Amino acid sequence: MSIADLRTDYRQASLSESDVNANPFTQFANWFEQALKAEVVEPNAMTLSTVDAQGRPSSRIVLIKEYDQRGFSWFTNYDSAKGNDLAGNPHAALLFFWPALERQVRIEGRVEKLTEAENDAYFNSRPLGSRQSALASQQSQTITSRSALEQRLAAVVSEFGEQPPRPAHWGGYRLLPEKLEFWQGRSSRLHDRIVYTRDEAGNWQISRLQP
Repeated sequence: MSIADLRTDYRQASLSESDVNANPFTQFANWFEQALKAEVVEPNAMTLSTVDAQGRPSSRIVLIKEYDQRGFSWFTNYDSAKGNDLAGNPHAALLFFWPALERQVRIEGRVEKLTEAENDAYFNSRPLGSRQSALASQQSQTITSRSALEQRLAAVVSEFGEQPPRPAHWGGYRLLPEKLEFWQGRSSRLHDRIVYTRDEAGNWQISRLQP
């Protein structure tokens, strides 16, 4: 079979304007809870897309750690490739894809750093190994070998034991949405696409996009 012949006809559900909540964060919460109940593999995994100083896009999978009426948050190394991208262009896009439910959610907006208090609170809640790794790894930088990385980790463990401090270059971001799209797969590629856009007064407007 050729790649061009690979296709799935989506038939599980539909999505209409009358189905969705007027508040996009509530709508996201509803869908996220349904993904949890459906036991979707890593429903908190999302694609984060950023753009560098030369206008070149880059995407990777990160894990959402919080969402509320302000936006969607995750944590990383500020000196990583994505951190450097966001320092130069604080706009990004998120994508959740839940194939078991034939759904995706696209989110676009401006990104801001979380507070030091928020960073400390989450860092201290992480498993010990994850905290130690945050100190050992200079994310996105080259290293000579796996053994060199493991030696760096051993040095961190030796120096800090079970109380590794949060490094200054490690923290969180929050994306403040300007647009959210809820996509429900439908048969014959006539998918349902309901989009929320924030107007100048800060209110959310709901419309349907053609598939």
